[in-house]
Amino acid sequence: MTILKCIAVDDEPLALKLVQTFIEQTPFLELTASCDNAVEALTLIREKQPDLVFLDINMPNLTGMELARLLQEQPGPLPKIVFTTAYNHYAIEGYRVNAVDYLLKPFSYEEFLRAANKVLKITEDTSNHFQTVTADDEFIFLKVEYQWVRISLKDISYIESLKDYVKVHLDDTQKAVLSLISLKALEEKLPSSKFMRVHRSYIVSLDKISAISKNSIFIDKEEITVGEQYKETFKAIVEKWIK
Repeated sequence: MTILKCIAVDDEPLALKLVQTFIEQTPFLELTASCDNAVEALTLIREKQPDLVFLDINMPNLTGMELARLLQEQPGPLPKIVFTTAYNHYAIEGYRVNAVDYLLKPFSYEEFLRAANKVLKITEDTSNHFQTVTADDEFIFLKVEYQWVRISLKDISYIESLKDYVKVHLDDTQKAVLSLISLKALEEKLPSSKFMRVHRSYIVSLDKISAISKNSIFIDKEEITVGEQYKETFKAIVEKWIK
């Protein structure tokens, strides 16, 4: 059985205790830590590297939403997030930071379990995709709907993040492929000599880059902006090309 390591974060003692109790009575969840503020949670997430964080939004100093945005900018594995809050107007913003689910207080164990099961399914689907691909490999297999599809690395132009899915854009007239895996998980599997993360939403094939500008990459007619945190790494590669 897959066991998901969890951290619970909430500044309300009763709400925190409830989430802890729900985690402890769920067979595939393991409570590794809990805290009452997002600043401490950031440290705990770096140390414990949980699979899942149950995260309150409305907290002092650093909100849960701000913490989620910070996590997206950090290196290393990104935990799944289920927001817990008393305010329903945060729902849309929650999905913008790739939260798996959004529990509106007061929520029942049934609602909690439904959200936890959603994370479990995503985790198991992702972990079963494929092993790490080396620079000598010529293809990968991605799970597309109910079958495994073989994709040649040389056919990949760029990969786009769509929440819990990735869209693999292929050469010429080939139809793009949609697969249930995070961009970060896929990035860790692909050979870095052939592919590079240039934006929080994009990985590009280095062989397919047709032109570059100060802040953008062009793959044929497609323009992809280089994200701020990726500029230095990309600049180092470009300098090797134009020497």
